[in-house]
Amino acid sequence: MMNVKEISVALAGNPNCGKSSLFNVLTGSHQKVGNFSGVTIEKHEGYLDYGAYRIRFVDLPGIYSLTPYSPEELVTRRYLIDERPDVVVNVLEAPNLERNLQLTTQLMEMNVDFLVALNMIDEVEDKGMSIDVKQLQRLLGCHIVPTSAKKKTGMDSLLAHIVRVYEKDIEIQKNKLSFRPEVEEWVDTVAGFLKREMEFVGVEVRWLAIKLLENDREVYHQVQQYPVWVKVELALQDALRSSAKLFDSDPEMLITEDRYAFIRGAVKECVRVSESRKSTLTDYIDMVVLNRALGLPVFLLVVWGIFQITFTLGTPLMDMLEFLFGAFAGAVEPLLPHPTLRSIVIDGIIAGVGSVLVFLPNIVLLFIGLSFLEASGYMARAAFVIDKVMHRFGLHGKSFIPMITGFGCSIPAIMATRTLKSPTDRLATIFVIPFMSCGAKLPVYVLLAGAFFPPDVAANVLFSIYLFGVVIALLVAKLLKSTVLKSDSEPFVMELPPYRWPTLRSVLFQARIKAMMYVKKAGTLILMAVIIIWAVSNYPHSAAIDSAAEAERARIETDAGSPAEKKEALDELEYRTQSEQLQHSIAGRLGKVIEPAIAPLGFDWRIGIALVTGLAAKEVVVSTMGTIYALGETDESSAELATILKNDPAFSRATALSLMVFVLLYIPCVAAVGVMKKEIGQWKPVLLYSVFVLALAWVFSFITYRAALLML
Repeated sequence: MMNVKEISVALAGNPNCGKSSLFNVLTGSHQKVGNFSGVTIEKHEGYLDYGAYRIRFVDLPGIYSLTPYSPEELVTRRYLIDERPDVVVNVLEAPNLERNLQLTTQLMEMNVDFLVALNMIDEVEDKGMSIDVKQLQRLLGCHIVPTSAKKKTGMDSLLAHIVRVYEKDIEIQKNKLSFRPEVEEWVDTVAGFLKREMEFVGVEVRWLAIKLLENDREVYHQVQQYPVWVKVELALQDALRSSAKLFDSDPEMLITEDRYAFIRGAVKECVRVSESRKSTLTDYIDMVVLNRALGLPVFLLVVWGIFQITFTLGTPLMDMLEFLFGAFAGAVEPLLPHPTLRSIVIDGIIAGVGSVLVFLPNIVLLFIGLSFLEASGYMARAAFVIDKVMHRFGLHGKSFIPMITGFGCSIPAIMATRTLKSPTDRLATIFVIPFMSCGAKLPVYVLLAGAFFPPDVAANVLFSIYLFGVVIALLVAKLLKSTVLKSDSEPFVMELPPYRWPTLRSVLFQARIKAMMYVKKAGTLILMAVIIIWAVSNYPHSAAIDSAAEAERARIETDAGSPAEKKEALDELEYRTQSEQLQHSIAGRLGKVIEPAIAPLGFDWRIGIALVTGLAAKEVVVSTMGTIYALGETDESSAELATILKNDPAFSRATALSLMVFVLLYIPCVAAVGVMKKEIGQWKPVLLYSVFVLALAWVFSFITYRAALLML
């Protein structure tokens, strides 16, 4: 049997360069998703068999640089240093070489074994451009393979070149990127000291020297652990003095200038643009979406359309899942003769977890919409359009990207604020991200909007609550930046990639990942929560209430009356008994304690319990209501939670709107609070923020409830 060699390959590149599409084409269905060690950033791995080789691909996060300003940049750099993949495939966007080559120059400095996948090569000719690939190979000192992930061309050549790089079958001489003589002298001096430190074996000392001259904090902390730091620090100080004297600048700026000089020269030498280049589709679309007057209305229209699709297409799928869960509960019930076991399975697990999982279609549709906007190139335009609005409220234009990410989950969104260099901009953005309705809040909105409004109105309610969250976020940002976080925002600069029609496979892949995370949470955290909620909703059990109910049941049976009247009286007794037992339980007593504080918002003690458990995860609000309301429901035809709420005299449209606003604004889940503390570094501002948003939620819910009572 032939021995199979395994090659580890890392895919590195800028966002929107087609890297993930290339990964999907190469690995097909042989993929798995996890997290990089110690962080919540997703790690996509896949493999494929090629001749006598099994090639394992790791799709690294999209980054512009290896300088660790963001968690994605830090993860990528650590992976390249610690894991030492056999080959790095640097994916470049062929029509935008100048922007993409910044990362390439840093890979050259790391001295890793890499090759370039010149992706989207099919778009080069369409744009009236041509690229001298052979000359670019000589300048970069690596193989360059033209590819198109969209058209699936160049894949065999890419795999063949990966094997050649792995087997060291390379006739292209590596190119060491050179800086101006003074910088090279400083690099050589620092690298010379580092070479004498044996612990640095396995790390490219020239790269370490460059990073030290660039004032890289991560490398600083690493080298400071060794005795050689005394000499290195003196050399760095000498370089800093010389740089100031000779160039009136610092080494970091000089290194950046030299990189860009190399990039501009390479592009000028290898890229030709036809003088007769015609306006592209991107140019025509940007005339509308970037228009000063039309840009913002177009953005709002696009987002409104996504919510219309989410609700319109999601409702029939949700109804189908509700029917399946109801049928499943009906099939399981006869198999569980013991009343306690039957209650925990039917009223607890199936009612609780099922009430969350029925919203899976809406979650998937929302993520498909957001993934489509990001992959198409429109999301960057949205950030550009909304930049002026953001500045009026004291936020940086780049704050928009973490805020949009918050529509998916607050945790990665909070971590994404590391790209903001201003500490006050970063803090303000962290504090407003929870007002962006994350995917966990969507089930609450869909449940209440679907129960109390017709489908066409429900979609508008859903859009309005998301828009309301954005408005509150901007107002809170303005308040913070005008008071405790007073400072000027930095100017906004962002690349605008060309528009592309995203591949269906890539969009569905991203949506599948989010959906599986949602299902996993429903099967772990929420399952545990509903069992606990069932327990505290059932115990302690009052024997006195049962005795009184039994006596009343006997009286009804002996009284004269028709069978229908007796059944109606017995059903009413059963419901009243269940309700009294629920109020006697731990959950009922806790709900009664907090009920006076939330009664002005239109909430009873049952909603209070749901809001408390929602601090664990916002989906638990729905599962708690599913568990608690199912305990008092005896009519099997009304098993659907939305129907139960609609028929409950304690619930109304005003209550539903008030509850949606409260869930939107009150304290985020404990995981998000923990990440806030980790990013900020101390508990005091996080705790003060939690008190503030709780008060904010109460005030706006009160206003919403009172206004709705008058208007609806």
